Amino acid sequence: MSDAKKTEENTPKEPKTGAGRPSREQAEDAVRVLLRWAGDDPAREGLIDTPARVVRAYEEFFAGYDHDPREILSRTFSEVDGYDEMIVLKDIRFESYCEHHMVPIIGRAHVAYLPEHRVVGISKLARLVDAFAKRLQIQEKMTAQIADTLNEVLQPKGVGVILEAAHQCMSTRGVHKAGVTMVTSRMLGTFRSDPSTRREFLAIVGNPGVMSVPNT
Repeated sequence: MSDAKKTEENTPKEPKTGAGRPSREQAEDAVRVLLRWAGDDPAREGLIDTPARVVRAYEEFFAGYDHDPREILSRTFSEVDGYDEMIVLKDIRFESYCEHHMVPIIGRAHVAYLPEHRVVGISKLARLVDAFAKRLQIQEKMTAQIADTLNEVLQPKGVGVILEAAHQCMSTRGVHKAGVTMVTSRMLGTFRSDPSTRREFLAIVGNPGVMSVPNT
């Protein structure tokens, strides 16, 4: 691989521009304002490059806004030799950010579906989780978004999604309750109507909420 190609791949991509989206310079100025508001001097040596670093970090933290979740699932496969049993990808680690306090939500997703005719590559399920996680979120909404998108695009017999996460908005501020795990779920199709399908999914996943989800 040429040095030019390596440099291109390692260079952070500029986020897609939208109506009213501030420039990089404006974003960095906003970070300087917050640093001053916190009581520090953005011009001192240790902070002088912080605004640029924060903006680059935000490009990674919120990369989900630049991805179409439906496009991620667009390539499917029908040659599965009649496979029609449940497909489960569990323990998908994700990092998201609370839309109320902009602090981390760190957890795991368990995603399952019962195919009708087509399946999707398993990496696409993890990418689907990230597409919604890397945005400002609340866990309940993110759970519904993952399940509804999978159901809409693949049109399977059923979909099951469970998220387990630790919220730093309540472990590092407010009530300061560390070690607390929030569990949300959304069951569609046979996962909602057929108790045996739901039990099978829960048995494969384990006991959500009992497994430890780290706050860091």
